[in-house]
Amino acid sequence: MHLRNPLAALVLAGMASSAAVAQDAATLNLRSLAATCAACHGTDGRPVSGSPLAPLAGMPRDAFLAQFKAFKDGSRPATVMHQLAKGYSDPQVEALATYFSTLKR
Repeated sequence: MHLRNPLAALVLAGMASSAAVAQDAATLNLRSLAATCAACHGTDGRPVSGSPLAPLAGMPRDAFLAQFKAFKDGSRPATVMHQLAKGYSDPQVEALATYFSTLKR
């Protein structure tokens, strides 16, 4: 597509660039949030071989949400997860559930 108006072309390019930056920022934010799980559950939710911790990568979204809720309300026993879970908002937990469910184990 060729635009004869250089200003219009510049505006469209800027809009496309802004959308890409916003998407990249959202992606980086989500990956940063997921990285908070890495210390225990491994990079991208893949713990080291032989770890007793559950892999988060590939966990079905509803299962992740149910487990996280159980940690948060104290109905599932844990060493530290019940305390950590309280620091996440519902939208953050939902974003993490979606993110990890899309990854391969």
